[in-house]
Amino acid sequence: MKQNPKSEGKCLFCGETFAKASINRHLQIHLKQKTKEKTAGRSYLVKVESDPKWSSSSYFLSLWIDGKAAMEDIDGFLRNIWLECCGHMSAFTNPKNRQQGGGIWNFFEAEELLAKGKLKQYEKLMEDTSGEVPMSRKAEKVLDKGLKLRYEYDFGSSTMLVLTVVEEYPVRADEEVVLLSRNEPLEWLCDTCKKETATQICTVHGWDEDSLFCGKCAKKHAKECEDFKEYAAMPVVNSPRMGVCAYEGGAIDAERDGVFVKK
Repeated sequence: MKQNPKSEGKCLFCGETFAKASINRHLQIHLKQKTKEKTAGRSYLVKVESDPKWSSSSYFLSLWIDGKAAMEDIDGFLRNIWLECCGHMSAFTNPKNRQQGGGIWNFFEAEELLAKGKLKQYEKLMEDTSGEVPMSRKAEKVLDKGLKLRYEYDFGSSTMLVLTVVEEYPVRADEEVVLLSRNEPLEWLCDTCKKETATQICTVHGWDEDSLFCGKCAKKHAKECEDFKEYAAMPVVNSPRMGVCAYEGGAIDAERDGVFVKK
């Protein structure tokens, strides 16, 4: 599936549509105005993208994050809009904080700390050795302009994201995490006929092969692929986790979580 669909999103504030490359510059205009209206505090404009090594780079989120939000609040939002399928584990990591050494011994030590319920010591060990950011930490203690964090959901069939802090502001956000923009449903074409909009993906074939099918071609594929007919057919959804594990869509912004519709 070697497609690069057009990526654009609507601005929450004015409703205008912008390309992925320019949406965050536009959002900064509105957020600058917010600094004149809102309560003093700390907040951040954060760009979230799918890691192109794992899925299409066309997916993006633009989030306004309050400094008092915990990293677990951001984790929960990402799960609910893009990722949650089976309650898998997840983690934020700051590559700059990753240190060398320890190896398997740190793993055993971490397991022992968890078994003893020593959560704070466990979090410190993981942060010192792997760069993992504790989920309990406040965003204002982690985020700074220009920072790039990596995020992984599901350590088996992983979905990898990159979070970039575009700008920070001396005001509170409207909520802990505010969705300012998101890529509109992407125009994936059927890999077979190359003409119609894809509505299903075959998880047996996966992202590296011709796996997207329109309704008509999906019926033909079901006759050739017994797995597709029985369990491997999954819906096209607006998420980098499309076709992975049991993911069938999010619980946030559901109206933009489906198949591309031509206007």
